[in-house]
Amino acid sequence: MSDATVPLKQRVGRYGAWSIELRSEDPARRGELNEAAAELEELGYGAIWLGNNSTADHAAPLIGATRRVVVGTSVLNIWQQEAAATAAGFAEVESAYPGRYLVGLGVSHGPLVKEYSRPYAAMTRYLDELDQAGLAADSRVLAALGPKMLKLSGERAAGAIPYLVTPEHTARAREILGEGPLLAPELKVVLETDPARALARDALAMYLTLPNYTDNFLRHGFTEADLAGGGSDRLIDAVFAWGDEDRVRDRIDTFHQAGGDHVALQVVTGTHSGRLPREEWRRVAALWG
Repeated sequence: MSDATVPLKQRVGRYGAWSIELRSEDPARRGELNEAAAELEELGYGAIWLGNNSTADHAAPLIGATRRVVVGTSVLNIWQQEAAATAAGFAEVESAYPGRYLVGLGVSHGPLVKEYSRPYAAMTRYLDELDQAGLAADSRVLAALGPKMLKLSGERAAGAIPYLVTPEHTARAREILGEGPLLAPELKVVLETDPARALARDALAMYLTLPNYTDNFLRHGFTEADLAGGGSDRLIDAVFAWGDEDRVRDRIDTFHQAGGDHVALQVVTGTHSGRLPREEWRRVAALWG
């Protein structure tokens, strides 16, 4: 069992696995999911990040099936989960598995949330409510992209988990956060060469409809032309690690060199089948093994 007194950066290590597949609520898959989580831990992943508005209910079974890996939400949607329920879920898991559950919070996107308004103010209110409910700042991280939310991540949380970003964004985030808070950017990995950009564009398409991401790209030097047609080669190459193992390893390293403490690696296979990419996780783990 993880020791909650160990610093967060040490607990999560330098590499994590970001997965929507491990979030499955299908009871028939529970054994498969638990087995995969245990293998990720043995492969050396320090954290498992559960995508798509995950909660303690999704994290707890995987924590119970493993010994030390940290499981985080990436992210829990603050518009869809009451702060009191979030804090209660955290307290239940924390009492059984101290230091193993990390609450990643996000404001989602205007096109996806009917009541979306003033996201920064909404996040600060949510953090106030978590404080009152007893979920401490050192047990939560924020899906921050812009400067204000990044600053808030260092002041009111344990750090930031930016999604769909570049090494340049990571360097800027490090400047804003300072050295103390956790900085754990997500990075998509395509272990292919010839069809890699096609697979990447397929995975990127939905995100290019969401202003939080497109505005962030524009802030960091991309143009409207880069966002058109599924994304320019320049954009694809900036936000994906693709190619053979050496090329992927080098790309992951650039995020550490830019100031990332931990990189959450999301394997993209293009199947859209819900299949657990276990062979790909093994190949990625071999890059640092």
